[in-house]
Amino acid sequence: MASEFKKKLFWRAVVAEFLAMTLFVFISIGSALGFHYPIKSNQTTGAVQDNVKVSLAFGLSIATMAQSVGHISGAHLNPAVTLGLLLSCQISVLRAIMYIIAQCVGAIVATAILSGITSSLPDNSLGLNALAPGVNSGQGLGIEIIGTLQLVLCVLATTDRRRRDLGGSGPLAIGFSVALGHLLAIDYTGCGINPARSFGSSVITHNFQDHWIFWVGPFIGAALAVLIYDFILAPRSSDLTDRVKVWTSGQVEEYDLDADDINSRDQDFPITHSLEVTKEVKERDPPC
Repeated sequence: MASEFKKKLFWRAVVAEFLAMTLFVFISIGSALGFHYPIKSNQTTGAVQDNVKVSLAFGLSIATMAQSVGHISGAHLNPAVTLGLLLSCQISVLRAIMYIIAQCVGAIVATAILSGITSSLPDNSLGLNALAPGVNSGQGLGIEIIGTLQLVLCVLATTDRRRRDLGGSGPLAIGFSVALGHLLAIDYTGCGINPARSFGSSVITHNFQDHWIFWVGPFIGAALAVLIYDFILAPRSSDLTDRVKVWTSGQVEEYDLDADDINSRDQDFPITHSLEVTKEVKERDPPC
C-alpha cells in the first residue's frame, strides 16, 4: 500500500474521482430540480417530475464522466461500484478507501453549490432520497439492492479483461445501466444506488431519515453482483494469496484472472472503465 500511496498517478486518480463526482452530482440532481422552475410561455408550476428526463441525465452524465476520466481513475463515481471492484480483486483496499472519500466529498461540494443556485425554491429537497408513501424500509432496501446489483453486474461484465466479444462503448453501456436503475427506483426511493450521491443531499439538508437504506442496499447489491459474476457466471481461478496481493498492492497485472486464459494479462484493456488503467498507462496506453 505504501508504494501505491507515493505514486502521483494514484493521487491524480483520486482527484479525478472527486472532480468527476462533483460534475456528475451537479448535473444529475440539477436536472431533477429543474422542473420546479416555471417557464414564461409554458407554465410548469405543479408539473410532475419527468422521470425519463432525470434517468437520462443520471445515465448520460455517468457515461460522459466515464469517458472523460476513465483512463485516469476508472471513473467509479459510486462507492458501491468501488466496493464491487474491491471484492472482485481489481483494486487495492487503499485505493477503494480513498475513492469513496473523494466521491463523498465531491457529492457534498456539488450539492452545496446546487443549494446556493436553487435557494429560491420552496421546500428544496436537493435531491434527497426518501421512501415514497406506502413503501416500507424492507421494500425500499429491496429496490436499492436490485437496482445496484444490475449496475455492478454491468460494470463487472463490461470491464472484464478476459472478454473478446465486447463492442460499442463501455461507458455508454454503464450509463444506460444507471439510467435503467433510475427508471426502476425513482418512484419508490428516489433512486439511490449510489451512497455518495445520497450522502451529499443528506449532509446539506441535515436529514438522515432512513439514510442507512441508501448505504446498506447498494453495498449488498454490489456484493451479490460480485458473487454472481465472479463465482457463478464467469468464475475466476485464484487463491487467497493472489487476492491478498491485489488488496494490498493493487497489482492487477500480476493477478491471474483465469487459468484458462493465461495470456489475458498481455492484452490491452478493452474498456476505459477498467480499474487499473492508471497503473499501466505508461506501459500500455490503453484505448479510450
